[in-house]
Amino acid sequence: MRTSVSEPRIPTIDLRRWTEGDPETRAAIARTLDAALQSAGFFLVTGHGVDPALRAGIREAARTFFRMPVDVKEPYTAKVGGRGWLGPGAEANGYSEGTETPPDLKESLTFATHDPFDDPVVNAEWYAPNVWPAEVPELRTLCEEYLARMGELENQLLDLLGVALGLEHDFFSRHMDHPTYGFNINWYPGTEVMGDPAPGQFRIGPHTDFGTVTILDRQAGKGGLQVYTDPADGGGGWEDAPFDPDAFTINIGDLMARWTGDRWRSGRHRVLPPPADAPAEELMSLVYFGECTPGTLVESVPAPVGRVAYEPVDSHVYLREKLDSITVD
Repeated sequence: MRTSVSEPRIPTIDLRRWTEGDPETRAAIARTLDAALQSAGFFLVTGHGVDPALRAGIREAARTFFRMPVDVKEPYTAKVGGRGWLGPGAEANGYSEGTETPPDLKESLTFATHDPFDDPVVNAEWYAPNVWPAEVPELRTLCEEYLARMGELENQLLDLLGVALGLEHDFFSRHMDHPTYGFNINWYPGTEVMGDPAPGQFRIGPHTDFGTVTILDRQAGKGGLQVYTDPADGGGGWEDAPFDPDAFTINIGDLMARWTGDRWRSGRHRVLPPPADAPAEELMSLVYFGECTPGTLVESVPAPVGRVAYEPVDSHVYLREKLDSITVD
């Protein structure tokens, strides 16, 4: 029998209670969040104010593109970390764990920051114009509105994380004045598009994200998101992630875990393949990957808050190495 991760391990945080609450309420929320990030690295967030109609509109426009013939989509082909269309076979997230998994069973549209950088070296590596499919012109307007909201929400969450760590509210958010955020629209069609899964093949293979925080708008399904919690720490191994259609699912990535000296755990997760009893199941996720301003030096928070003193790293040297690791040659 399939089970879901329990509420204490992946709690729901109401941002309205955080922004409007008294000091006692805010302190309780910070404690809850700190405990959750030490365990699973995930939480849900409500009270964010993002219009569900905006999210639905993006899905409708993106689905129009994904359902087009391959020869229409191919001119938009991109590499992992680029901008455009990632077709079947482009990515294998399990590679980041050193696991030789088959390619992920998905297609993606991928975008990133639309503001160029002053430094020509940074600009050459991290900026390029977003590639918007001409066949669905409404997608650009919808996504640009959504990305503006995600930037605001990311800063709210990072302020909350700073307090939850017992530090200044802007401990993380002050490094986000010109981030290289990424945004993926991940399409998980059924077996009529992707074929039957090979042994060990997933819609997205087991992995952790690479950066600071990931803001996920997901759909529930039998072939949906699972989160790993370590049985050695009382966890249940792989379990279905909790779902609330109004909530965003938030997880922290490897860079954030490193920043906290491994006090917080980078959330390990996977997306199951199309289920045998519902092979036509189709899901779509909107995934915002929060990143820092290029050149941010990430130094582990010292003890007693942090637990491991990692060598300082340039956030974007670290990120590039991670992105290269999941590219299918």
